[in-house]
Amino acid sequence: MKKNTLIIGFMLFAIFFGAGNLIFPPKLGLESGEHFWTAIIGFVVTGVGLPLLGIIIGAFYEGGYKEALNKVHPWFSIVFLVAIYLAIGPFFAIPRTGATAYEMAIIPFIGESTTVSLLVFTVIYFGITLWISLNPSRVVDRIGSILTPVLLVAIIALVVKAYFLLSNNELVVSTPAIEQNSFVQGILEGYLTMDALASLAFSVIVLNAIKAKTSNQTKLIKQTIGAGIIAAVALGFIYISLGWIGNHSALPAETVAELKTNGQDIGTYILNTVTAQAFGEFGRMILGIIVSLACLTTSIGLVVAVSEYFNEIFPKISYKAYAILFVLISFVLSNQGLSAVISKSVPVLLVLYPISMTIMALLLVNLFIKLPLLALRFALGLVTVVSILSVAGVEFVNGLPLKEYSMEWLPFAVVGLVVGFVIAKAMKTE
Repeated sequence: MKKNTLIIGFMLFAIFFGAGNLIFPPKLGLESGEHFWTAIIGFVVTGVGLPLLGIIIGAFYEGGYKEALNKVHPWFSIVFLVAIYLAIGPFFAIPRTGATAYEMAIIPFIGESTTVSLLVFTVIYFGITLWISLNPSRVVDRIGSILTPVLLVAIIALVVKAYFLLSNNELVVSTPAIEQNSFVQGILEGYLTMDALASLAFSVIVLNAIKAKTSNQTKLIKQTIGAGIIAAVALGFIYISLGWIGNHSALPAETVAELKTNGQDIGTYILNTVTAQAFGEFGRMILGIIVSLACLTTSIGLVVAVSEYFNEIFPKISYKAYAILFVLISFVLSNQGLSAVISKSVPVLLVLYPISMTIMALLLVNLFIKLPLLALRFALGLVTVVSILSVAGVEFVNGLPLKEYSMEWLPFAVVGLVVGFVIAKAMKTE
């Protein structure tokens, strides 16, 4: 394997390995019990497979998803990408970084979350985010390039130590909801990483970085696929390992209930508890600092990327005005607590993910069979409508096929594609 492919693989890994994503696998592992493997496979499908598939598909299209969606319709491209940037930016992902940092670095040492402590922490956290975002430089990239490997080493050390600590523990009894649909639950938890959405939004940035190392299109695609496999294996290993830790953490039902009552995240509690068991309070403090700094660099990177995007499409408002606005929104939402930020993101993600997966599928098919524009529009239009109605709780949607698997949109994508294809061909023959 070429050195370039390894470098690109680690670059892709660093892009998707967000500190905030560490909290989901332990929680899923705890709740899935004896259904752990089906649940974690579902998580890996959407948390690892989709974002890397998104990057690979984007490599085949000049200008990435932005140009591809412009061909479907310019307004659809703008509305959809704006929704994605807001989701991975000020509405969910950025507030989550602040809330995660607080729960990893502060709560373990003060006992429980308080409004005042969260407010003080987020004032400092988002103050630093805004200060650096207003004057973006390569400092953040350099810090991030150091923190990602350090965080990775810390997680691997925790996984190895935890294996010896927890390997004899009995599995935690799973809840009825997880027992019934563990694979689907894993898929839905994987949505929360938001990496698949990020792959659509940032594919051009990623591919430009890859193009800097090779200008040959064939080599670009081959290296992207090879790098994607490297990144997928690394991410999959980490997520499965962290899920296993949660699966073997003997967390009493009373503790879980208390955490939910206090609005604390179960995943961060598991990581903090296991880290303290493995390395003591000092180890937990070090991990909390590393995760917090990693969250901070992610927060700054997202503020810069989202502000630059909005300044590009709506240039009358300055970059600094966007940065200030998005940091203020993130600050307010972050003060609702990590569990609240995550729960409020779910309905939006359940609308955006079906559309995103349909886009990926259509563009993938288009590489082998040239799809008419009408087929793309019909399929995306139907999926968008069905996804919105499903999240809105419209009654008839509950009776649709595959609803129990949260895939009720899939038949409509297929029908829209076929109908649009047939109509387009019929119009050409007239």
